[in-house]
Amino acid sequence: MRIDKYLWAIRMFKTRSIATDACKKGHIKLNGTNVKPSKEVYIGEKIVVRKNQINYQLEVLDIPPNRVGAKLVDLYRKDTTPKEAFEHNELLKLAKDYYRKKGSGRPSKKDRRDMDEYQEKNTFDNEN
Repeated sequence: MRIDKYLWAIRMFKTRSIATDACKKGHIKLNGTNVKPSKEVYIGEKIVVRKNQINYQLEVLDIPPNRVGAKLVDLYRKDTTPKEAFEHNELLKLAKDYYRKKGSGRPSKKDRRDMDEYQEKNTFDNEN
């Protein structure tokens, strides 16, 4: 089965065209090498999928006949993604949302001074 069709069948991507684009952009690696969407997938191979800033590590257990339901996905692939990858993504989200919420407008003069003070403090700490 083609790798783009396999990733769509195991519900890694919503559509097959999105899976194809991910292959073309180099977000999919099969046994450590970038692959084209037409590359065949066999049982026992390892796939790395870069999606939402997380490198998902999958092992092919079986080839599905067609797109499978969400409950049956684990019959066809084994997810070996380390927990640290998800924790790192959570830290990135917290860092972005720490001070200002999206859509809260421009920073006030006090907000700007606080941000400048924080940046000066961090650059001073990094120099020492």
